[in-house]
Amino acid sequence: MFFICSIAACLPVNATMHQAHYDVTIIGGGAAGLTLALHLAGNARVAVITKGPLTEGATYYAQGGISAVIDESDSIDSHIEDTLKAGAGLCDEEVVHYTVSQGKSAIKWLIDCGVPFTRQTQADGTTALHLTREGGHSHRRVIHAADSTGRAVETTLVGQVKQHPNIDILEHHIAIDLITGNKLGLDNNQCFGCYVLDRNTDQVITIASRFTVLATGGAGKVYLYTSNPDVSTGDGIAMGWRAGCRVANMEFIQFHPTCLYHPQAKSFLITEAVRGEGGHLLLPNGRRFMEKYHPQRELAPRDIVARAIDHEMKKGGLDCVYLDISHQPADFILSHFPNVYRTCLEYGIDITKEAIPVVPAAHYTCGGIHADLKGRTDLAGLYAIGETAHTGLHGANRMASNSLLECLVFAKAAAHDISLQLQTATELPPLPAWDESRVTDSEEEIVIAHDWDELRRVMWDYVGIVRTDKRLQRALNRIKLLAAEADEHYANYKVSNDLLELRNLITVAELIVRSALSRKESRGLHYTLDYPDTLPGTGENTVLSPDPH
Repeated sequence: MFFICSIAACLPVNATMHQAHYDVTIIGGGAAGLTLALHLAGNARVAVITKGPLTEGATYYAQGGISAVIDESDSIDSHIEDTLKAGAGLCDEEVVHYTVSQGKSAIKWLIDCGVPFTRQTQADGTTALHLTREGGHSHRRVIHAADSTGRAVETTLVGQVKQHPNIDILEHHIAIDLITGNKLGLDNNQCFGCYVLDRNTDQVITIASRFTVLATGGAGKVYLYTSNPDVSTGDGIAMGWRAGCRVANMEFIQFHPTCLYHPQAKSFLITEAVRGEGGHLLLPNGRRFMEKYHPQRELAPRDIVARAIDHEMKKGGLDCVYLDISHQPADFILSHFPNVYRTCLEYGIDITKEAIPVVPAAHYTCGGIHADLKGRTDLAGLYAIGETAHTGLHGANRMASNSLLECLVFAKAAAHDISLQLQTATELPPLPAWDESRVTDSEEEIVIAHDWDELRRVMWDYVGIVRTDKRLQRALNRIKLLAAEADEHYANYKVSNDLLELRNLITVAELIVRSALSRKESRGLHYTLDYPDTLPGTGENTVLSPDPH
C-alpha cells in the first residue's frame, strides 16, 4: 500500500509545524466521521478534525436510537414503505432500499465495537435486543441504549479511534475552507485538503489530503431554538457550497416536536421514544389534541406533530404544550428514560408524577451537499456523509432514528470507495500556506456577536415551521446585509471561531431561504401559507448550483 505522506509528515501537528499530510482528512467527529475513520485506518493515515472535544457533537446527544429490521415480524419492505411515506414523495427509492438493507449489519458492527445496547430477557431465559417504536414506524425496530443511544455509540467509537495508531485526532480545530484546484489556478478542480484554525494557538494549519470528507453534521444553530449542540453551524455544507458543490432540499428543516421548555434548560430534547412508549401530548387544560391532526396521534411523523403543536400554541397564545408519560408505572419510566427523568428532575419536574412542558425546536437538516451512494460529491476527492450530505434517504422529512443508520451505512460505503482509490498513488500539488499578511486583529468582536444573534432571530421569526413568501423575502433581504458585513470582517481581520461559524451560518441561512422560496407547494417539512397544498405526483428535489464565477 502506498501512502501519500511520509511518517514524519503524518506526525500530530504542533505549534512549530503549520503543514500536515494525510491520506484522508475527516472534518467532523460524530458517528459518520468516526465510523469512516475506523473503516479506513487499516490501510490509510487518517486525521479527524473536531471543533471541540471529540465527544461534542449531535451524535452524543441523540437519545432515541437506530432503526433497523431485527425482529422476525418486521421486514425490509415495511421499513422502506415507512421511510417513503414519511419522505412525502421525495425519497430516492434506490437509496432507501440500500440503506435499510444494511441496517442489521450496521448494528452488528456496533455491537462488535462494544456498544452496550439495551437488552431484554426472553421467555426461554435468553436475552435479545430491546426494540422500541417511534413516530412514522409501523413496527418496533429502534435499537437503543436506554435513552442515551448517541452517548453510548459516540463514547464507544471514540474509545476505538483513540487507540488506533493510524488515526490522528485534532481536537479544538475548526476547518476554514477547502483547498481546490480552482483556488490554486489549476485546470483540475479537485479537492486537495483544507485550511484549519487551531483554536488552542490561533494558528492556521495547511492540511494536504488526497481525500477530504465533510462529516460536520447539520445546521440547527441557524435557528434561535434548537436541540443541536453549539457546534452544529453548517460548516461542511457552507464549505462544500463555496468549493463548487451542489446542495439539495435545504428547505426541509426538521423541527423536533418535543424539547424541554424551561428558562434554564438549554436545548434538551425529550426523546421520541417517550411518545413511542405511550406518552400523550396535552394542552394546559389536560386535553389531548393530536387526534385532530393525524390518525396515528402522537406517533404521526415529526413534521405533522411539530406543526400541530405550533398551531395549538399560536391559536391559544401558549408558551408550551405538555408531554405526559406519568400514567405509566414509575419503574417503567425509570428503566426506559433514566436520562430524561434525571435531567427533568434537575429542573423540578418529576416525570413519574407530572407532565413535561415542551416546545418544538430546530433539530435536523434533511438537505445538504449532494452526494451519491458512495458519499461522493461533485468535486473529485471530496466526500460528504451524515447530516451534512443529501443522499435522498430522507426526502421531505426524515423518519425518526434513520439518521444514525444513514451515518453508519454511508460511512462504510465511502470507506470502501476511498480504499479502492488509495491503491493508486497520486501526487498532490504544493499547497500555499495561509496568508494573513494583510489582515489585523479585530477590535469589533461585538459586531460578530450582534450579527450572530440577529441571524438566528430572523430565521426563527420568518423561516420557521410555518412560512410565507413575504416572510422569506424579508429574511433574505436581511441575510444579504449580514453576509456583506461578515465578508467585510473576513477580508480585513484575522479569522476566529465565532467569525467562521457566523460566515457558515449566513451561507446556510441563505441556502435555506432560497430553497424555500423556490418551492411553490407545501410538502413534508416545508409548509407555506401561500401554497398550502401539495402538488400532484412525487415531486422534485430542490437543487441549487453555485455560480461558477
